[in-house]
Amino acid sequence: MVVACLVAGTTVGGAEPAPEGRGAFEPGHWRLAVSPYSLHFAPSEEHENVYAVALERQRDDGWLWGGSYFSNSFGQPSGYIYVGQRIEGVSWAPQFFVQWTGGLMYGYRGKYEDKVPLNSNGFSPGLLLSVGWAFDKRLSTQMNLLGSAGLMWQLSYDFR
Repeated sequence: MVVACLVAGTTVGGAEPAPEGRGAFEPGHWRLAVSPYSLHFAPSEEHENVYAVALERQRDDGWLWGGSYFSNSFGQPSGYIYVGQRIEGVSWAPQFFVQWTGGLMYGYRGKYEDKVPLNSNGFSPGLLLSVGWAFDKRLSTQMNLLGSAGLMWQLSYDFR
C-alpha cells in the first residue's frame, strides 16, 4: 500500500499528488549499501555468516524506498523490499541519523519458516530500526536492529 502510494505520487497521509507527479522519484539520490557483518544475540551452530547488499532511493524529503538481497542466518538467499524514512541532523550531532524501514521479506523457508514471525511460505513482514553516522555527504555507517535476532553493521555510499 505504502509503496503503491509513493509510486503513484501521493503521500501516505493524504491524497495530494507529489509536485510534478514524480512520486517515488522525487528529487534525491541513490544509495548503495553493503552489510558484511552481523552479530546474533543468541548464536547457534546452525547460523552462517549473514551479508547483504541493498539499493535505495533517498528522497530529499527524508522518505526512502529500496530493496536488499541477503543471505539469511541459515544460508538461504533472501530479499527485502521496503519503504521508510531517514531523520538526519539532531542539534547536538548533525552527522547522526536514525532510520526505519518496513516492508516485505522473503527467504525463510522449509525448517526455518518459524524463525521469523508471521511467515507464510517464506513471505513475512519486515521492520528495521537503525542508528547511523554520516562521515560526509556520501559515506555513512549504520547499525540495524534485526528484531530480537541481532545487529547488522552497514556501510553506505550515496551517489550525489
